[in-house]
Amino acid sequence: MNQKIDNLAADNIRALAISMVEKANSGHPGGAMGGADFLHILYTEYLNFDPTEMDWPFRDRFFMDAGHLSALMYAQYNLLGNYKKEDLQSFRQWGSITPGHPEVDVLRGIENTSGPLGQGHAMGAGAAIAAKFLDARFNGLFEHKIYGFITDGGVQEEISQGVGRIAGHLGLNNFIMFYDSNDVQLSSMTDEVTSEDTAMKYEAWGWKVITIDGHDHEQIRKALNDANAETEKPTLIIGKTIMGKGCVLADGSMYEGECELHGKPIGDTKADFTKTLINLGANPESSFDIFPEVQAHYTSVLAKKTAAAAEQKAKIAAWKTANPALASKMDSFLSGVLPDLDLSQVVQKANVATREASSAVLGYLAENLENVIVSSADLSNSDKTDGFLKKSSVLQKNDFSGAFLQAGVAELTMTAIANGIALHGGVVAVVATFFVFSDYMKPAIRLAAIQELPVKYVLTHDSFRVGEDGPTHQPIEQEAQMRLMEKVKNHSGNPSLLALRPADAIETSVAWDMALKNTKTPTALILSRQNIKDIPAVSSRYEEATAAKKGGYLVKSTPNADITLFANGSEVSTLLGAAEILENENNLKVNVASIISEGLFKLQSKEYQGSIIPKGKLVFGLTAGLPVNLEGLIGDSGKVVGLDHFGYSAPASVLDQKFGFNPESAAKEILKYIAESK
Repeated sequence: MNQKIDNLAADNIRALAISMVEKANSGHPGGAMGGADFLHILYTEYLNFDPTEMDWPFRDRFFMDAGHLSALMYAQYNLLGNYKKEDLQSFRQWGSITPGHPEVDVLRGIENTSGPLGQGHAMGAGAAIAAKFLDARFNGLFEHKIYGFITDGGVQEEISQGVGRIAGHLGLNNFIMFYDSNDVQLSSMTDEVTSEDTAMKYEAWGWKVITIDGHDHEQIRKALNDANAETEKPTLIIGKTIMGKGCVLADGSMYEGECELHGKPIGDTKADFTKTLINLGANPESSFDIFPEVQAHYTSVLAKKTAAAAEQKAKIAAWKTANPALASKMDSFLSGVLPDLDLSQVVQKANVATREASSAVLGYLAENLENVIVSSADLSNSDKTDGFLKKSSVLQKNDFSGAFLQAGVAELTMTAIANGIALHGGVVAVVATFFVFSDYMKPAIRLAAIQELPVKYVLTHDSFRVGEDGPTHQPIEQEAQMRLMEKVKNHSGNPSLLALRPADAIETSVAWDMALKNTKTPTALILSRQNIKDIPAVSSRYEEATAAKKGGYLVKSTPNADITLFANGSEVSTLLGAAEILENENNLKVNVASIISEGLFKLQSKEYQGSIIPKGKLVFGLTAGLPVNLEGLIGDSGKVVGLDHFGYSAPASVLDQKFGFNPESAAKEILKYIAESK
């Protein structure tokens, strides 16, 4: 330990951070200046990683919650050699690898995309759960630590309640979080917003809490030592820091701890940018330089970390030699490649709700997919994830041999934790709740889509047919919201989410197969509460339902059809009933299509799309949600009937009658459409 070098390195980080913000004329310098001491000590003395293999599965991980402090991360990683000077100089610019909020880039040290406050530390908790899960199966190999960094805003976001409760309840002693407590927020001082005792709050949740001077390196070390020695609890290190640490006025007097230093360039505040650089020991003419003494120190640090990682790798290699079967299993987990799963073997009962069909699949997965964690927001007996739970057990403190996370009533927290599980790697994450409560999940679903994480969402009770629970529990607009994500492309150029609403039990098995094989984006499985009539099969229903992998297919095909009816979910069965009426009573030839995913369907060739929903001919869609769910498929002459209002409290069969969602009512609407089209 060299106090002079450590202080110099922290000041170097500060100088780099404010230089980035100043050059970009955009960003958040003050918090980066306050957090520099902790990050420097953490990365040089505590965080275990391999500089030559940044994605080494056995590394410690750092999860940033306060994404607006990206300049702090880029400055720190510049000292580590992960970013070049030119990268810092292009901060927040088009085409740069240093965006305004950090975006997952593991090879450069960025473990998670962050920005929406609160979600970053939830992902950290998820990674800690994944590590515990894996260590329970490969004892001693996944004892690495997950470090988090949070600020006042993240602590205030409601999601922190769920993370605090779950991490404490599970005793995640591998999760160590630094709370950069500087008493300043973006638009006010913190005491204008809250007067809670944060330490007592976390202690009540079961955390170890340590309060320190966040600029005192010895106190930082002692806190990290104590946190790493803790065996029963997650640790919160409350670091009292100074916003804009090191800022000075033009006359050289100190100007720290001010609100305006939070969210704009130093040069746009009362502080003086040039004088501040000088105060930090930087050269104003070349402020993006790494100080020579700091460069030498980090060269030494990186060599030591590389050597330590090599030593650990040798131990792991020896373990693999001694445990070939376990080693093979571990490698398959970490590869992300799933074992051979044959979902056609899942026995489905006749005419059941698709949530029940999903339950059967989950029961199969509990016995055939060893590296999956299923989570439910206090609804496992209703969303039917209990099909998995009955063949597994609940994750609990000091026992992660199970695979089911009872998240409690915390949909957003649960979903963000799943993102962290996926980011850690080695584990498949599944979360479940009622479809209407996906509203609580949307921020984390959006981050999963941006980060291209293959999380699976089981969303049941998918329509007004929830019935007696009434409009608060009846999703009307939720499918439209979810399908919007199919229309938004991720940075790889693909639809950012796959939304699947299967039409019957067997199609649900196929949908699960699609979800499991989708390793590039999140998948939403939208499932019914009520029973649905099975789609008639010509030969093998499962084989025929595999056509759903193209996003849509004909479940009833007639040569030279007069009209094509299409839907997804339970409305497909309704249309099959309507088709029978139209053929028997009106002498019409009718095709019926199940369009399980519009986004996937539109990726198919124009020829294929036209073979299912023909252009220039009569096409009619039926949806239990907003008409927009299907309107992208009808062309210029088609028609969609849906709902444009909230539901009501009544039995599902009554609502079907009142809203016109039965074969008889659908047939009348179709005949009306045909008449209007002449």
